[in-house]
Amino acid sequence: MDIKTDAEMATDTGGMQIETRRRWLADVVELLSSMRFAISLLTLIAIASVIGTVLKQNEPMPNYVNQFGPFWFEIFNKLSLYSVYSAWWFLLIMAFLVLSTSLCIVRNTPKMLKDMRSWRDNVREQSLRNFHHKAEWLSGAGRQQAVAQVTQHIARIGYRYKLVEKENATLIAAKRGAANKWGYIFAHSAIVIICLGGLLDSELPIRFQQWFMGKVPFEGNGIIAKIPPQHRLPLANPTFRGNTSIPEGASSNTAIIQQQTGVLIQDLPFTIQLNKFIIDYYSTGMPKLFASEVVVRDHETGKTFPATIKVNQPLIYKGVAVYQSSFEDGGSRLQLAAHPMVGDRADSFALAGEIGGNTALQGAGGNDYTIEWSGFRSSNVENMARNGADVRAVDAGKSFNAQFSADLDKHLGSAAKNANNKDLKNVGPSVQYKLRDKTGQAREFHNYMQPMLLDGAYMFLAGTRDTPDEAFRYLRIPADDNDSVTEWMRLRAALNNPALRLTAAQRYARRALPDAKANAGQLQEQLAESAKKSLAIFAGDGRQAGFVAISKFLEQIPAADQGKAADVFMKILNGSLWDLWMAVREKDGLPELELNDKHAHFLQLATGAISDAAFYGAPVYLQLKGFDEVKASVLQVTRSPGKNVVYFGCLLLVLGVFSMFYIRERRLWIWIRDDAAGAHALLALSSQRKTLDFEKEFQQLKAELVHAAVPASAAL
Repeated sequence: MDIKTDAEMATDTGGMQIETRRRWLADVVELLSSMRFAISLLTLIAIASVIGTVLKQNEPMPNYVNQFGPFWFEIFNKLSLYSVYSAWWFLLIMAFLVLSTSLCIVRNTPKMLKDMRSWRDNVREQSLRNFHHKAEWLSGAGRQQAVAQVTQHIARIGYRYKLVEKENATLIAAKRGAANKWGYIFAHSAIVIICLGGLLDSELPIRFQQWFMGKVPFEGNGIIAKIPPQHRLPLANPTFRGNTSIPEGASSNTAIIQQQTGVLIQDLPFTIQLNKFIIDYYSTGMPKLFASEVVVRDHETGKTFPATIKVNQPLIYKGVAVYQSSFEDGGSRLQLAAHPMVGDRADSFALAGEIGGNTALQGAGGNDYTIEWSGFRSSNVENMARNGADVRAVDAGKSFNAQFSADLDKHLGSAAKNANNKDLKNVGPSVQYKLRDKTGQAREFHNYMQPMLLDGAYMFLAGTRDTPDEAFRYLRIPADDNDSVTEWMRLRAALNNPALRLTAAQRYARRALPDAKANAGQLQEQLAESAKKSLAIFAGDGRQAGFVAISKFLEQIPAADQGKAADVFMKILNGSLWDLWMAVREKDGLPELELNDKHAHFLQLATGAISDAAFYGAPVYLQLKGFDEVKASVLQVTRSPGKNVVYFGCLLLVLGVFSMFYIRERRLWIWIRDDAAGAHALLALSSQRKTLDFEKEFQQLKAELVHAAVPASAAL
């Protein structure tokens, strides 16, 4: 019985631990370099890419809060879904994919290269007989002559071969399509190269500068030239993708890189000055071409040169590519008329604004406001094929025309994207602005300059929304005989004047019940009182107005009588509104209008618009009267050193896939030995993929080799 000392036992234990660690390491390497692990990583990357495509990346955080709400915003933020491609877990997956694929290449490439060089000439005759695809024949010629005939034929059809002399026999080891192995090497190498190129062009270099060089996003407002260095990226930054907006006549030498919490400023090695922005339109008003005529000045040499940047025709200088991305307003100057939307006054006043600036609005509706001019478009292409019915709900949340809003607000100031676009028209200029009160609360508006033909009548559209993630809801203001909003504003103001309401009620009563009728005086007084009350209810009490107020009033009547009461109420209201309109025109020194179908239709539309105006949410309606447009070109500025790396990886991937799918490796062995009758040949053919083409190839090769022998040959 062997008795081991403590030292020997310690040595054995240490050896077992080392062996265990080696096995564990080998298992880890085996897992990392396995196909199933790589496919799992590719699946995760595909899922992440889908998320990054569907969910807009690197938007300002308030946009995500408005879109998803506070609860889901926090969850998505913890998962870094707002910047998927620079998230730590995405980069970790990419790193493991590169590691896994690299290990796979390192493990298998030497074996494949060795196999490609190998002729596998150590086979025996008996082993060739075990092949499925085999054939034998006798040749009357000698062995040397048979070898010469066979090698000549297989060389002609593309096989490389090697002759190995055996005892009383010659082995011809041949192969074709060995480049198939390069397909595997190229395809796997392409994955690594593409991933590395993608990482080079990702935000990873910028992240490194934020982690280790103290760079932080700039969250405030200010002049770009005065932004501190910690918010600026150097000229040596290896990769970036940003935008710069340049108004006509202005210049820029920086790019803005959007971050979740602000922006980073990327300095450029040159200055771009925009001399002219060119835009052409199709007959429908859709943009056909836009381009920027610029002058570029090199900071290092001082040299300048002109260039034209078009869509798909970028300017590339000093490794920086400048693309024509889009265009926007560069500070257009606007002339507007402000029409009161509250009170009993209809007098408008002139107002001026500049896009990107602010204008004070004092005393409007008894409060002070600030107008923030956010957007202007000189042309808007909209789908006018479906302008829908005039749908008005009686609740504050859905009081505007829902159908037209659905068509119009798909893309602000642009063509409404609809699968059934049939009637695209340029509906003219529009202005967008925010009206902010002294408490900081803001409401956004979008008004068109020209009236649009909707449902057979021309309407001025005044859009409003409470938050940026909402769609605009449009108030329809009917155009009068002079294609203006003057008559509607006059009627709206008159409705808020108790004295004019009384005058209109009395005129309506006299018109509806002439004095010739019996008891006309008493009936006129009763009808005038009803008309006065109807106008007062429709005008509202500060809390409810329009059809909402009428609906609440009718609810006080027994349900059985509400239908009849509603008919009577609306007849009195419609009649008294006509007299109210004529009364205010008389007050303003204007002649009375003829009561015809055109004016009756206008009054009907005006009544609905007055009811909807209770939900407009602004003390004034700003009507665009004129403008001096200043265009600005939005250029995307990029430096992407990984682009060529990715292109090279894509080339390798194409070559690799082609090699793997269209190049089939075949191994051919022919054993020719001496025989009493001349020479005996044994053929065996092998391939990694057994297909119908391979079966056909074997039969053809067998027939050709048998017939290539001397005429005395006979197949066995």
